[in-house]
Amino acid sequence: MSTKFVIDGLKATIDNKEILKGINLEIKGGEIHAIMGPNGTGKSTLASALMGHPKYEVTEGSAELNGEDLLEMEVDERARAGMFLAMQYPSEISGVTNSDFLRSAINARREEGNEISLIKFIRQMEAKMKELDMNPEFAHRYLNEGFSGGEKKRNEILQMLLLDPKIVILDEIDSGLDIDALKIVAAGVNSMRSEERGFLIITHYQRLLNYITPDYVHVMMQGRIVKSGGPELAQRLENEGYDWVKEELGIVDETVGQA
Repeated sequence: MSTKFVIDGLKATIDNKEILKGINLEIKGGEIHAIMGPNGTGKSTLASALMGHPKYEVTEGSAELNGEDLLEMEVDERARAGMFLAMQYPSEISGVTNSDFLRSAINARREEGNEISLIKFIRQMEAKMKELDMNPEFAHRYLNEGFSGGEKKRNEILQMLLLDPKIVILDEIDSGLDIDALKIVAAGVNSMRSEERGFLIITHYQRLLNYITPDYVHVMMQGRIVKSGGPELAQRLENEGYDWVKEELGIVDETVGQA
């Protein structure tokens, strides 16, 4: 079944301050949507609110994944429903190895009695790590502990490859990556593109979109999506910045206070 993710009129606050002021977006399976915008316009807030971060309160609107009300679900239920977030700043978890974390995450999405076998998991993990040019030793290190910024980002993509989600949100996955790592991460994303999966990529720069071609590019300002277009929109933003968008739409130069 083709995936369909619909966000309608989504508003969200943090510490009683409204950050998202009515987000409307529809992502279908096979589509890649990119959101760009200046710092402080609410891009990362959107990602966190959709995944159920307790710091963000959704005050209005809806988000449905294949007809199911995402906002009524707990965080773990959203993950089991097929949501995945590659975070801008992945957390370190001491005492939990990367492989143990990954296998637990996979089994959490399976029914009891249908857990992935250890041998099958190891084979899948090793194959995906090879695709991402990751040192096999990383499987036995504590989750993200002592990882460089680029290694953490590759590890997020490894999780995506193994969990096989329906909607993938990449929050500045290109941050801190050198060009070789960027190409590897992009190849991992491109290999996952299918009618059963949609992508929402949050980025500041065109360079990631040189390797992952989006179907739609959206400009976010002041907690709203104010302009949408194709890949050419990202290129114009790279060349000219955001001032022309503000002038075209009569937007006052101010932010909402969150990334």
